[in-house]
Amino acid sequence: MTTHTSRLRATSIATATTTAVATALVLGAAPAAVAQSPPAAVRQAPSPSPDPFKGLSADQIADRAVTATQSATSLRMAGRVVSDDQPLDVDFSLNDKNECTGAIKLKGGAAELRQTGRVTYMKGDEAFWRASMSAQRMPPSQIDATIELLKGRWLKIPQGQPGTEDLSDVCDLKALLDDLGKDKERRTGLTRGPDAEVDGTSVATLVKKKADTRTDTGPDADRDTPETTTVSVSEEGKPYILKVVKTGGDEPGSVTLSEYDKPVKVVVPPADETVDLSKLDRGTPA
Repeated sequence: MTTHTSRLRATSIATATTTAVATALVLGAAPAAVAQSPPAAVRQAPSPSPDPFKGLSADQIADRAVTATQSATSLRMAGRVVSDDQPLDVDFSLNDKNECTGAIKLKGGAAELRQTGRVTYMKGDEAFWRASMSAQRMPPSQIDATIELLKGRWLKIPQGQPGTEDLSDVCDLKALLDDLGKDKERRTGLTRGPDAEVDGTSVATLVKKKADTRTDTGPDADRDTPETTTVSVSEEGKPYILKVVKTGGDEPGSVTLSEYDKPVKVVVPPADETVDLSKLDRGTPA
């Protein structure tokens, strides 16, 4: 693992992984791609008095929720998402300055990710990197050598590094929230369910059921039950979306949104704890 070409392999690993994270963040706003995870409790609660949404249809509440959520300057997103049939646990805080900090879990491994000042930093444990590299069919000798290179260190990836174009999307809050409002059809045909609470905040629940088009009656039919998506909208302060839960279908689960408009502090790792890929790209030592 001493050649220029093999060292650059670490860049493609980071790009593939963080691209999955970026996809996960976007899909977190689109409930159809969310997989199993219960990051926050939702329980039925008495309706607030007065009802902040009195006289509004469920679709109109959804419109207000999307508008409010798109106005956020920062938020935290936590849950489990599926990218390329691979479940990923993510917990990220990001702001409108393209900064973020968070964690990802994959096949028993874990990694941290930070982005600030047009630079992305990743630090994974051995299980995380091994799973990532094995998925790319790297030879075992290269996997071992790359893990040794990255052991206890952060992978430093400046924006514009060849092959890492997708990294700029990882912390793009504006793009995430824009995607939330693109498909208006997703938030039509809703009904209002019983009021509830998400982590102590009163919420209105908006429910959408997907028509059952199944033809399978075999042993796997249960996992193909009709999809039901429930969106929890805050009844206190701005009508932010606080949680999305999907039951039925192939990918049931949930994503929680919290810590709206709170500062996101990103700590830049010390230089002596990083592997600088911009230097590796020039063929110089890390």
